[in-house]
Amino acid sequence: MAIRLPGITNAKNILRRSNSFAKKAASAFIDVPKGHLAIYVGEGQKKRFVVPVSFLSHSSFQQLLGKAEEEFGFDHPMGGLTIPCSEDIFTDLTSRLQELL
Repeated sequence: MAIRLPGITNAKNILRRSNSFAKKAASAFIDVPKGHLAIYVGEGQKKRFVVPVSFLSHSSFQQLLGKAEEEFGFDHPMGGLTIPCSEDIFTDLTSRLQELL
């Protein structure tokens, strides 16, 4: 004779759901290497870029971060750092910063 415990069954289901959510969230960060961060760029449709953390210390990159702070504050719609500029400007800036490394 088996004893049924509905609370335990419910807890197992909650753990399964939270575990699958954690796996999905972790897989989103796998493609960002150590020492880099993901940034969403664009004025309409956003494109995701992965850049070295060292870019954050450059004054030209900090100007873009200031622009992002003015527009979004700390509430970024994509869930990550979002910079409201054109992709062309961002790729030009990151190309110049990459040459400095």
